[in-house]
Amino acid sequence: MNELPGRILAVDPGRVRVGLAVSDPSGTVAQGLPSLQSRGRAQDAEAIGAIVRERGIVEIVVGCRLDMTGGESPMSAFARSFAEALGERAGVPVRLWDERLTSAQAERTLLEVGARRRTRREQRDRIAAVLILQGYLDWRARHDPA
Repeated sequence: MNELPGRILAVDPGRVRVGLAVSDPSGTVAQGLPSLQSRGRAQDAEAIGAIVRERGIVEIVVGCRLDMTGGESPMSAFARSFAEALGERAGVPVRLWDERLTSAQAERTLLEVGARRRTRREQRDRIAAVLILQGYLDWRARHDPA
């Protein structure tokens, strides 16, 4: 697999919080970042743009919640609009990634470790972003033609 000259950022967009995760420079492992409290699409895109510049991000993966049949959902329309705003402000390629069930998987993980309700609410978006990014990184490793 070709090594990227920078990191990949995953974004789990939400109306209340925005989950974030970043890869290592080789694009192998995802690590969570603190979630952002959403302040609206434009301000969230600006904050993420700053993270892109600070961390040398070369690509952004935005979680897009399709419905269970793979069709559009209200949240997938929100994610597409968010990804478009990011693309305009971040200056790096932005890719949508199907993230069906990542929030549910993150919640199950937190329940399994006995996290309290408040902790789960604070951590769920970050863990979902890690799951989105790790899924993308694993897919990319399997499909890289190099």
